[in-house]
Amino acid sequence: MAAKIGENLNRVLSLELARVTEQAAIAAARLRGRGDEKAADQAAVDAMRQALNQIDIDGTVVIGEGERDDAPMLYIGEKVGRGGIAVDIALDPLEGTTVCAKNLPNSLAVVAMAERGSLLNAPDVYMEKIAIGPGYPTGVVDLTKSPEANLAALAEAKGVRIADLTACILDRPRHAQLIAAVREAGAAIRLIGDGDVAGVIQTTDPEETGIDIYMGIGGAPEGVLAAAALRCTGGQMQARLQLNTIEKRARAERMGVGDPEKIYSAEEMAAGNVIFAATGVTDGNLLDGVRFYRDRVTTHTVLMRSFSRTIREVRAHHHVADLGRAGPSV
Repeated sequence: MAAKIGENLNRVLSLELARVTEQAAIAAARLRGRGDEKAADQAAVDAMRQALNQIDIDGTVVIGEGERDDAPMLYIGEKVGRGGIAVDIALDPLEGTTVCAKNLPNSLAVVAMAERGSLLNAPDVYMEKIAIGPGYPTGVVDLTKSPEANLAALAEAKGVRIADLTACILDRPRHAQLIAAVREAGAAIRLIGDGDVAGVIQTTDPEETGIDIYMGIGGAPEGVLAAAALRCTGGQMQARLQLNTIEKRARAERMGVGDPEKIYSAEEMAAGNVIFAATGVTDGNLLDGVRFYRDRVTTHTVLMRSFSRTIREVRAHHHVADLGRAGPSV
């Protein structure tokens, strides 16, 4: 019988999760800047799956590479681990595949782990999101309000002008009206080409990243991963699935989504005790990318636990002999 998780989702298991994202990041980094998104993603998937299967967990992938018919490994429902604590796992072995292929900033390897039944089993559809970091009263931002109203509320909570705020938004045609509204309100915008998990995480430390709020529509699986990170920091997030076709609604129903119009909080997307790990593949605002040297490889990881609200940065040196060929020096 699988062990109950409770407080056993502890420091040791957290460090094991960091090793998972480190291995995926190293594998992907060997292919960054090569222009081959599929090869980089597959390398990360292979490395992450191998690392997960070395941990003493009874893990079920609830957010993964896709449904079983579409993904040969790390698919939704796949079992990973050697047995032990029963956990749900949300993962993105290479968040920002295009970013990695072009060697642009903020590509990550990401995993979240929580008690069995705690992570939203979200279908692979779009999700409307709004997120801010910790330290604000509950309900400062609201997905049902206009961009202008949310910016005004956040500015008031921070004690600054709207002009002092910067919003992170995916650079997509669907965001043309949102971008215009944010600029009309007077806030600055940082447009990102890919990787909205990284975009949301940047709201957790505005002084370091310069990002105060994340707004817009991105992937639902990425939304659950981002919610897990915010649970560990005390940040706020609201999200709503974009189920605008009969097929999408039917798929959501099969995955247990009852109300297609429901607005989810971070606590509803990632409940219970949560741990979250992300390792930089390319350099970014929060994490440095993998570095290859003649005799070692270095990684930079952020490791978070909701139970203690602990945030650790792990800078690891991996010996080449333990990893195989290290790849080119950068």
